[in-house]
Amino acid sequence: MISHSSAETRLWGARLAEQLQPGDVLLLEGNLGAGKSELTRGIAEGLGIHGPVPSPSFTILNVYDSGRIPLYHFDWYRLESAEELFEMGMDEYLGGDGVAAVEWPERCPEAIPERYLRVTITPTAENEREITWEPVGGFRNLREMDA
Repeated sequence: MISHSSAETRLWGARLAEQLQPGDVLLLEGNLGAGKSELTRGIAEGLGIHGPVPSPSFTILNVYDSGRIPLYHFDWYRLESAEELFEMGMDEYLGGDGVAAVEWPERCPEAIPERYLRVTITPTAENEREITWEPVGGFRNLREMDA
């Protein structure tokens, strides 16, 4: 999928949310500023979550439970190891009763569950992003989405 703006990235997230189920884990990969948080805002919107959805850069986890299913938005960038995640009990949100969207998953590879959807966001021009997804470990195939 190609996004031409932040608004369009949020729209792709909302469309993806229509197919998400409790227990789904999304690993959001891309450089700083690629659009991972924008995509997550769209997912939140698609799940029926209203209000601001800031990046959890300093809190590591933001929980939104007002939608169709809960959304657990992680940012693992500041974690030194998966031990921190386990000590805080945050690993329980992965594969739980909601959707877990994880930014910077490469920071704690040992915390990544076996089954997940890898979502890669790649800037291709100033305002353009290529968004791809890959089911991993038995994650179900998702239907293609139209622009």
